[in-house]
Amino acid sequence: MSDNDILEMESLSEAEDLEGDTDVGMIDEEVVYPEEFLPTYQSIKEGSTVPKAQLAEFNDKPDSLFFNDGVRRIDFILVYEDEDKKDFEKRHTFQRRKRRREYFEASLMKMGMELEATRSVVDEKLMFVKVHMPWDVLCTYAEVLHIKVPIQPNDLSSRPSPWRYFTCITKHFYPNEDLITKEAEFFTAPFEKDRLEYFYIKDKDVFFTPAMRSRMAYYILSRAPYEIRGNIKKFGITKLLDGSVYKAAYPLHDCRFNVKSKEEGCPNERFLLYEEWAHPKSFYKMQPLDLIRQYYGEKIGIYFAWLGFYTIMLTLAAVVGLACFIYGYKSQETSTWSKEVCDPEIGGQIVMCPQCDRECKYWRLNSTCEASKKLCIFDNFGTLVFAVFMSIWVTLFLEFWKRYQAELEYEWDTVEFLEQEEPPRPEYEAKCIYERKNPVTGVKEKVPYTACGRCVRVSIGIGTVLFWILLIVASIVAITVYRLAVFFAFSAKLRAQDLKELEPLKEYVTPQMATSVTASLISFVVIMTLNILYERVAIWITDFELPRTKTDYENSLTLKMFLFQFVNYYSSCFYIAFAKGKAVGYPGDPVYLLGKYRNEECDPGGCLIELTTQLAIIMGGKAIWNNIQEVLLPWVKNLIFRYCTRVASQDMIPRWEQDYQLQPVSKLGLFYEYLEMVIQFGFVTLFVASFPLAPVLALVNNLFEIRVDAWKITTQFRRMMPEKAQDIGAWQPILQGIAILAVATNAMIIAFTSDMIPRLVYYWSFSVYPYGDHASNTMEGYINSSLSVFNIKDFSNTSKPLSTPYDITTCRYRDFRYPPGHPKEYEYNMYYWHVIAAKMAFIIVVEHIVYLTKFILSYVIPDVPYAVKEQMKREKYLTQVILHETNLKLVTKRLKPIDDETFKHVKETVSKGEMELDF
Repeated sequence: MSDNDILEMESLSEAEDLEGDTDVGMIDEEVVYPEEFLPTYQSIKEGSTVPKAQLAEFNDKPDSLFFNDGVRRIDFILVYEDEDKKDFEKRHTFQRRKRRREYFEASLMKMGMELEATRSVVDEKLMFVKVHMPWDVLCTYAEVLHIKVPIQPNDLSSRPSPWRYFTCITKHFYPNEDLITKEAEFFTAPFEKDRLEYFYIKDKDVFFTPAMRSRMAYYILSRAPYEIRGNIKKFGITKLLDGSVYKAAYPLHDCRFNVKSKEEGCPNERFLLYEEWAHPKSFYKMQPLDLIRQYYGEKIGIYFAWLGFYTIMLTLAAVVGLACFIYGYKSQETSTWSKEVCDPEIGGQIVMCPQCDRECKYWRLNSTCEASKKLCIFDNFGTLVFAVFMSIWVTLFLEFWKRYQAELEYEWDTVEFLEQEEPPRPEYEAKCIYERKNPVTGVKEKVPYTACGRCVRVSIGIGTVLFWILLIVASIVAITVYRLAVFFAFSAKLRAQDLKELEPLKEYVTPQMATSVTASLISFVVIMTLNILYERVAIWITDFELPRTKTDYENSLTLKMFLFQFVNYYSSCFYIAFAKGKAVGYPGDPVYLLGKYRNEECDPGGCLIELTTQLAIIMGGKAIWNNIQEVLLPWVKNLIFRYCTRVASQDMIPRWEQDYQLQPVSKLGLFYEYLEMVIQFGFVTLFVASFPLAPVLALVNNLFEIRVDAWKITTQFRRMMPEKAQDIGAWQPILQGIAILAVATNAMIIAFTSDMIPRLVYYWSFSVYPYGDHASNTMEGYINSSLSVFNIKDFSNTSKPLSTPYDITTCRYRDFRYPPGHPKEYEYNMYYWHVIAAKMAFIIVVEHIVYLTKFILSYVIPDVPYAVKEQMKREKYLTQVILHETNLKLVTKRLKPIDDETFKHVKETVSKGEMELDF
């Protein structure tokens, strides 16, 4: 069978499993049920999907987490709708769904799980199937999933906190220890069913935490078959959810978020998380990471640990950035070159050349007075210091995060979480039809594609991603054309002296500023629109590639989405920073884009203020949009749902139905949360030289983000599926890549986008003899030296202004060229080449110094703290001792008394290698 045939079968199979799978001709095909399932089906009640003995009514205990017998704990909930059998058009669909549901639930029972169904108290059509895993099943799958459980209390003393002397103060910034007690520490080992007596088991009912039980239950649900047709076996709850066989599948919250459960023994962890973490009153407190991990799993815990650590590190960057901003704000009134722009005798006497063809007019330099003052806030020597500081800061952040992550790995038992422990995805297993020899074990195993087929899949994925990236580039070109066309209109209108309606704002609204603001807003709308479209494409491509494990799937999707988002969010910033105003020619010979649109020019002070505007709009708009999506939409949806159900009190609704009324968790889980923060991290580091307030905005946003995310997952969404995770996955190398790129971008922004290097060259070289007129180094005269002279008689017919004042013979433009009448008229002068050499030298020197510093810091700071290494060695040693003692006891039980002669013979045989004792 060729790979093309496989692809065709996959597309047909996927289409068949979706909602539109209502082909009447296929309903009557024979579906094979295993013989061992037949007795189960004979006991199923008509219209139900569980045996008669398992049907139950609501027991009037809304907070109960157990079956009606009060003994068996609910590990998972399945929800389906009892459809109207009288509707003839839907009858065939109903029959297919019913048969798949019956087969699936019989498969679960065959695998050892116990089911109990109850009808909804709100909607009689809804049925809730409660799933319970008995002890034997838990033990079996705990061993399969290599779940680590306690073997002995930790006898190593923990490191004393450096803040222990300030406990009376710091305790107010931590969760209430009376409510959230410190978790007991144990040495752990992977669970083994045959060695139960050596694990620290006090109570079987609570030995496996609810998060562990839900994880094991989902593992079974993802692999239970629901249909066998010929040689094709279909399985997994995901497909059943996509095909509307079930409406929902989720683990239960342990109580309401704002009311304690009345059930005996309920830990009320959700209530504690809300009170001490998600509630707005707790915004100043540290996060209860151990409780988050215990309730939601390591994957959620590591995200909030990273977000909290990132926010704490941002505090230092925000303080330095704010100091840099204050320094710039104070210096705007004392800046020599800004004073010259605003001086009526200097800037007021300088006539600037039109910045577009024909319609644009001549204008006075002092019309940009306010813009030049604002530019001084961001374009100063403090910005240079801050850019170097941020390059060091990002290295310290990543290195210290590695150390903190190593501590969490030890505390949360994820040190030995290896890839081979992670089972294949059900979607991968379902399509394994080829055989290959495993290069590690040498055993033949099933794979879903050949080497050629994999190349085809990856090539299609890469091609699709490149196509969408080119689509972004096309949108950037379109926005650039918009900027050129609109700038033409704004230049003609806003330079008019008789513009009465904008009189109060006239000195602030320049053509460049108006164009930059409107283009930034349009760019933001385009970015958000392309995000929505590409999201579906990226998921489809990743599904098509069929990654083996969920980690592989998430890493592949992460890379695709980030590449797209990187180009989507940052391309406009890169254009303003490194392309705009760099190839404009001069008034007599301007450069045209597409042969029609004259390239944009920067303000006399440079494009830095426009880059700052672009960053502020995108960062601010993105934060507002994300908060609307994350907070307002789920809250409104839940409010509407509760209003439509018209239930008088939540006390009348059972726990499983209360959770059903919450919003479902996205299939991608925390992907968008990470993506949002990493994109923000890029804005904070890549372009911080143009916007020192970026860390401040990021810090404020993150303080809200932590509590908003906590509030959202605790109050508005169903309980997330607990998952194991060792680190932040593919986001770690992405952050490292951004950190390396940030050094180059900030150095280039200072060199090519700001006016710092030209000012330094003027101050040290061209302000004094023989190039300048001053006896000592000074910034006086810089504005005049940075503007070249153009004779208006040299305008071409296509660019000559329609109207020219009679008293103007020359105008000025931003460049370093020889004046008219010079032997090298309009060619680059010596000042230009000095500036270019200084810019290149600055980039090389700064990059090498910063990269060397980063390398030294990375080498000096170890990834794993010494104390953690010692604890890991101690735990490994104790685990080996305990397991060795276990083996000795097993050997003692199995060996029978033998005489000395036989024992001597066995000993000699073993020593020669002719016999191997297998215990």
